[in-house]
Amino acid sequence: MKKFLPLATLMVVVNSALAQTVVVTTDTNAAAARIRWWREARFGMFIHYGPVTLTGKEISWSRANSNPKCPNKGPTPVAVYDNLYKRFDPTNFNAADWAGVAKMAGMKYMVLTAKHCDGFLLWDSKVDGYNITATPFKRDLCAELSQAARQDGLRIGWYFSPMDWRDPDFRTERNGDFLKRMQGEIRELLSNYGRIDVMWFDFDGREAVYDQTNTYALVKKLEPEIIIDNRLDLGVNQSNRRILNPNADYYTPEQQIGTYDDQRPWETCMTICQQWAWKPNDKLKSPAEVVSVLCRVVGGDGNLLLNVGPMPDGRIEPRQVEVLKQVGAWMEVNGESIYGTRGGPWKPTSALTSTRKGSMVYVHVLKVDGDRIELPALPRKIKSASVLGGGKIEAETADGKFILHLPEKRDPLATVIKLNLDGSAMDIPALAARPNTD
Repeated sequence: MKKFLPLATLMVVVNSALAQTVVVTTDTNAAAARIRWWREARFGMFIHYGPVTLTGKEISWSRANSNPKCPNKGPTPVAVYDNLYKRFDPTNFNAADWAGVAKMAGMKYMVLTAKHCDGFLLWDSKVDGYNITATPFKRDLCAELSQAARQDGLRIGWYFSPMDWRDPDFRTERNGDFLKRMQGEIRELLSNYGRIDVMWFDFDGREAVYDQTNTYALVKKLEPEIIIDNRLDLGVNQSNRRILNPNADYYTPEQQIGTYDDQRPWETCMTICQQWAWKPNDKLKSPAEVVSVLCRVVGGDGNLLLNVGPMPDGRIEPRQVEVLKQVGAWMEVNGESIYGTRGGPWKPTSALTSTRKGSMVYVHVLKVDGDRIELPALPRKIKSASVLGGGKIEAETADGKFILHLPEKRDPLATVIKLNLDGSAMDIPALAARPNTD
């Protein structure tokens, strides 16, 4: 019988010239203990921010290319983009407000773009003067946010772009000089701001020349308990759903809901609007859409890192805050079906998802027509069924089918039905849902 693994067996490239792979096993018990908080959290806030918000265009990708070995071909001339920092003054920034919004939404951790591909640093760096203390704002945003997050009981992590499209040495014969600066920046981020819980590297689909062995070693030395994503190793034509190195803990589907996978940890990163950085009048997801994404991700045994892009003045856009407020109200009632759960036993669809914990199974009804749901029966008896937040529900098993008779009144975001089994739900193999729930 297939069971949950505490951490995946990982694939690592051992000879890039021959593209050979070997299976590398890690200390799964130690790794599982280290990432347990992250798997139980399930929901985090991604924040893309920097001087580019003054233009309302995408961070980094809107910058014209000054290095032919980088992929960006943005419309903003380098001379304009690289001088935006001189006007960057987010006087309404309040780290406690950002952390408060995350907490209100039911999020458990925050990841900030401390450095994106454009090379601008949101902390007081002694390695590179192209940083936030050179702006009219002058304050160390990383310092303030890390402190505020911890005060609200949230974990904190850094997005760090190993690529620096502004650095003229990057991916040239002087790449070694670039690496010294890059690793120096990492040392600052992981030495000066207390405990850091997540290191979120990115990739741009080009050659990965980041001295990965020593870079991982540096990160692990400075923060032995840190959780690291999979992107430091990714290069040309490689998927963000691959884990190539045993130092990486999870893979990262982007702007897509990952498929059901209870063997390898994963996290979908997705925007609350369409653009990562703030854009005026950007199309915004509704509370129901956000809850649907969250349920489908967690039902697939993943985490959701939902991105906001604060405005030039430092505030998270009020309409985004309102959506997150409604998501948080839903989480107050239904959070037990998200936190500390694993995906399944039924694989998620766009209409229905499920999670499990101990002897409990939670069914998230997203958009089902009619007044009943039919699913494959479980190899356990249902002792009781109830609706989170109150309400009656009828359930029965007949002819190999599990049938839920839905309540007339349902939550407009998602109704959650709690099933109490007569044994553990955790060793039930994942089942495909019936076609009428797809």
